[in-house]
Amino acid sequence: MIYTITLNPALDKTVEIPSLTIDSVNRITTLRTDPGGKGINVSKVIRKLGGESIAVGILAGNTGRAICAAVENIGIKTAFRFVNGETRTNLKVIDPINHTNTDLNEPGITISEDVLNELLSELLSRIQENDIVVLSGSLPKGSPEDTYSVWGNACKKAGAKVILDADGELLKNGLTSSPYLIKPNHHEISELMGKKLEKPNELKKAARTLMSQYSIAKIIVSMGGAGALFVTPDETIYAEGLKVPVKSTVGTGDSVVAALAISEESGKNLQDTVRLSIACGAANVMCSGTQAAEYETVKKLIPEVVYQNLIPLPPASVFHLSVSFSYDSCTSGCNSFSCVLYSSPSFLFCGILST
Repeated sequence: MIYTITLNPALDKTVEIPSLTIDSVNRITTLRTDPGGKGINVSKVIRKLGGESIAVGILAGNTGRAICAAVENIGIKTAFRFVNGETRTNLKVIDPINHTNTDLNEPGITISEDVLNELLSELLSRIQENDIVVLSGSLPKGSPEDTYSVWGNACKKAGAKVILDADGELLKNGLTSSPYLIKPNHHEISELMGKKLEKPNELKKAARTLMSQYSIAKIIVSMGGAGALFVTPDETIYAEGLKVPVKSTVGTGDSVVAALAISEESGKNLQDTVRLSIACGAANVMCSGTQAAEYETVKKLIPEVVYQNLIPLPPASVFHLSVSFSYDSCTSGCNSFSCVLYSSPSFLFCGILST
């Protein structure tokens, strides 16, 4: 089973305002509301992909009850804990003329550490070996900074694979629990490494450093419209972003996490995981608000996903001969400028150069 954890959920209100103007009266042309928060978004996408998950989190007040009802109405099982107060409402403003997306997020309720501990205990009572736990999003006020580290360690000890999708100090603290998989974007991994990283090879080296330092099995680095990097102990794949009509970028990363979780649960190989993740992310930017894309849309995009294996340069001794390099068109037919041909009288190998 996949458990998605949303400790600071929200009711997402998405509006369209053509030519949004600051310090002026603006008129809304369309409006929709969706149950939100990163973990809930992941559950919504998993449902559309045909999978099952249990949405776990903290809700409050009438807004919380509305979120719970909306999540259950789309067929998602829930294990929410209700507390005093009122769950936050987040406003997403889309300007279709200027092609901008503006988020106005409320801070949310304040909770006690006791509430967190009670929810964690309930979660641990449900977890079985090889279940998947997705820890994602912000924390409500009153939460200790090491919450994701504590939850990550506890879920691991219970036998679960932990996927962490957070930023800033929450990500840094969460790394100490050695999660199974993390999904930072290129800005977040740059912050972790203390320098700006943009190119796939730079990001790959940083990912492998983090994998070694924190004993992380897999790292997926999202690169916005440029695509994503998928790093495992044995392989590194760079996938290009798909060019699709953009309605809203909110929740795109959550859709990728959903694809990663369901791929892990079903035992997909890395190549199929890459295709599903990229297609899922692209399909969801075509949707308004934080609604999840239909699986039919995702399936149509899967064949369009383009990716490359980033293969380390092998030492010349591997061939027992001097290795020649040619930056001309590859004789194996890939016709890629970035392709490097390694050749010997008895060996022919084509791959993307990665040092």
